[in-house]
Amino acid sequence: MANPGSGSDIVPVDSSHGPQASAGTAVIAADAFENPGLPPHQQRVTDLDPKVDRRNERGVSLIFYLSIVFSIAAIAAYFAVPIVEDDPASVRLNNLFLGLAIAGALLSIGVGTVHWSKALMANHESVEARHPTRGSEATRARAVEVFDLADKESGFGRRALLRNSLIGALVAVPLPAIFLFRDLAPKSNDPAGMLAHTMWKEGTRLARDPYGTPIKASEVTLGSVFHVIPEDLEEAEHKLEEKAKAAVLLMRLKPEDLNVSAGRETWNYDGIVAYSKICTHVGCPVALYEQQTHHLLCPCHQSQFDIKNEAAVIFGPAKRPLPQLPITVDSEGYLVAQSDFHEPVGPSYWERRGDYDV
Repeated sequence: MANPGSGSDIVPVDSSHGPQASAGTAVIAADAFENPGLPPHQQRVTDLDPKVDRRNERGVSLIFYLSIVFSIAAIAAYFAVPIVEDDPASVRLNNLFLGLAIAGALLSIGVGTVHWSKALMANHESVEARHPTRGSEATRARAVEVFDLADKESGFGRRALLRNSLIGALVAVPLPAIFLFRDLAPKSNDPAGMLAHTMWKEGTRLARDPYGTPIKASEVTLGSVFHVIPEDLEEAEHKLEEKAKAAVLLMRLKPEDLNVSAGRETWNYDGIVAYSKICTHVGCPVALYEQQTHHLLCPCHQSQFDIKNEAAVIFGPAKRPLPQLPITVDSEGYLVAQSDFHEPVGPSYWERRGDYDV
């Protein structure tokens, strides 16, 4: 027996299981895995019984027709559950029934498509080799053949009942949207003009939202914020619409902290300022006020406005400052508006001009 470490106890490597190597070289045989292949194909019931195949085809078509029924139900719900002005309950019911019907229409198409693919489309295993992003001309020609093969295997061109019911469902699904588009703008010859003005006018008192209690200047302390509506909002013909345009935030800062531009010297009262609550990005309510920084934050898309600098945009997607409401006090010490806003409130729209007559 050779002494340990003398080098004479090297075990020969069996070259029949790997590459040959010189003595003293450790070799780890890298035996490649054999391709196990695909498992035996198991046919479905629909592959074995034509009656089951036809029954599944009728079932899938029935689901597609159900989608059409849901689409029609959405249109019916639009008229059967109308939105009544100044009635939030009618808005909730209208949205509920519309949402359920539209969801049922879309869900039926999805369920029917999945059922079709699992029960009726060609059932076999295939392996697709990886290839560069742009294949050769032969590969591209093969892609056309694959689409043709997919059409044959899915039965889209052969199963007229399935094809026609699916096409009908897809055509019916957008129909409710046509009726919903009617509510995207007010019934007016000049919808942009309706958005340009609010209920605020000279002498209108600022009142607490939602109670309508007038606010005295002495009640607005440093660091406080009031959610404000016009005092006569309850008398408006379209209360919800008018409130959506006229909502205001009221804050008090030290007068020396305000950077007032020329022409706006009288728009605040002893450091009390009022700005539109409607974000100039997409109209979300700006309701978060940071007392220390005097910043207003829109929680929807994180736009921030600096109250010290006339609500200038300092962060976020908003493109213009919040419109300021000129305010003063009346003979009884209540805060009142000097006029309407001097620019449109809310998000910009294509008819909006840079300025307009108040």
